[in-house]
Amino acid sequence: MHVLVLGAGLAGVTSAWYLKKAGLDVTVVDRQSAPAMETSFANGGQISVSHPEPWANPGAPLTVLRWLGRDDAPLRFRPRADWHQWRWAASFLRECLPWRTHANTRAIAELARYSRQRLTELRAETGLQYTHSERGILHVFFNAREAGLIPERVRTLAAHHIGAQACDANRCIEIEPALAHMKTPPLGGIYAPDDESGDAHDFINALTTRLRQDGVRFIFDTRIDGLDHTGGLIDGVRVTHQDGRKARLEANSYVLCLGSYSPLLVAPLGERLPIYPVKGYSISVPVADASRAPTVSLTDEARRIVCSRLGDTLRVAGTAELNGYDLDLDDKRVASLKAWVARSFPGATDLEHATPWCGLRPTTPSNMPLIGKSGLLNLYYNTGHGTLGWTMACGSSAALADLMSGQRPEPDFPFLGRRFDQD
Repeated sequence: MHVLVLGAGLAGVTSAWYLKKAGLDVTVVDRQSAPAMETSFANGGQISVSHPEPWANPGAPLTVLRWLGRDDAPLRFRPRADWHQWRWAASFLRECLPWRTHANTRAIAELARYSRQRLTELRAETGLQYTHSERGILHVFFNAREAGLIPERVRTLAAHHIGAQACDANRCIEIEPALAHMKTPPLGGIYAPDDESGDAHDFINALTTRLRQDGVRFIFDTRIDGLDHTGGLIDGVRVTHQDGRKARLEANSYVLCLGSYSPLLVAPLGERLPIYPVKGYSISVPVADASRAPTVSLTDEARRIVCSRLGDTLRVAGTAELNGYDLDLDDKRVASLKAWVARSFPGATDLEHATPWCGLRPTTPSNMPLIGKSGLLNLYYNTGHGTLGWTMACGSSAALADLMSGQRPEPDFPFLGRRFDQD
């Protein structure tokens, strides 16, 4: 069976890997000239199984209200005359109900744990070389109220079979000595030793090279214009090549991995995907003094900022902005990330040569990705991973390959059946 994968980011290329392992003939198509050039290009770099709680939780509405009007707020909502945005926001509020948050957290934790296991196995099988670290993730707290909840959060993670340790300030500095240079040291932390960090773009390029050796075809510089269907069956994909030539690609089955652009492609088919683009920023900063730069991946829980050491570079990412498909770099958002680095690790980096970036995270109101069969007979989804695309990539794609092969996926997760909507 020939499968056409639409999109060559984390979801698309890992889908190609597991579908090829399942014995299928695979082609991947993307509008960029190389893989992982959009949302997967410069993300925060964390495999963060230890952060399964979705953005939508009982405390979120009050927190968002407190941030309204602040340019430096971790989450910025820019109202638009767009009913998709308002519908998504209403669904987000509904997902903040305690019982829904609990169910979403459990499912995300289950898939994230499974995904980390699949990534480990993929590395062992392939010997894939890319920039990564297996030193865990340290969540640091600077707010006394939030720090007081550390024991409760550790117990919650344990209930989801996620290893985590409560740390006082001294233990945080033992784990990551660079924290000692902070002007205001953390009050405490949660250390997840089994978590990882790594360069997603580097990983996807290495995996693409391996897939090509295994016979998977990649078609780049090709814009996907639309899906043709007859009687509930996709029978072709209309595309435009870089030179302007129109063409039609055909396969037996199709997998949609277009991130935030997924809803736009299937809306004409009557499929409503509860995905809205949430813009995130990052800076990649050269390390100037290795003794002052962190080597353990960190999450600043108060500011919703993460940083990962990627070789001689410090990747710092954070902030979220609901502003449609806007991809303009906001200098104030970039400046806030630079200021965080300067305060946190003075003298560690060369901020004058920081490279800013932004990308659109394909986010559902529940933070639950959409994995499985669409309402059409031969169209499948692997999209909507939000901030956890790197964390859940391998597990999502392995589960999708199981579903497409008629097998039951291992994780206990609400994979898509015949129909679904925002409920």
